[in-house]
Amino acid sequence: MSTYSQIYVHIIFAVKGRESLILPSWELRLYKYITGIVQNMNQKMIAVNGISNHIHILIGMRPTCCLSDLVREVKKSSNTFINENKFSKLKFNWQEGFGAFSCSHNQLDQAVAYVMNQKEHHAHKTFREEYLELMEELHIPDDDGYIKKWLKGCVE
Repeated sequence: MSTYSQIYVHIIFAVKGRESLILPSWELRLYKYITGIVQNMNQKMIAVNGISNHIHILIGMRPTCCLSDLVREVKKSSNTFINENKFSKLKFNWQEGFGAFSCSHNQLDQAVAYVMNQKEHHAHKTFREEYLELMEELHIPDDDGYIKKWLKGCVE
């Protein structure tokens, strides 16, 4: 039996404490490394970009993929890559958790543009503002206040 799927996922995760540790001097190497991890796990990298304190990844995901396993591997391996190459003067760690948002095929161009324009986007908006706006736009409730607690007190 053949299977056809069209699953697109926009993943967002941040540097621990939302510290600005991802530097322009090595961010492209990080994005290439993360692309390799995604491809080695048999998923399709569509776009990857970010700013100094968080990144966005847009993937085409196979139905056999476990998203949390994929993100765990990306974070674990890229964390090791950053620390072994001494890209950061401080010990680098990703923050726990991630955001993942589905995207339809007809939204793909818009999602790619959004990911690729992160630097321009964040010249006017903080990570906190962006994340809360995205949740509101997608009608994601924060009934127990978890997201606001997660965002509170983090370095912008």
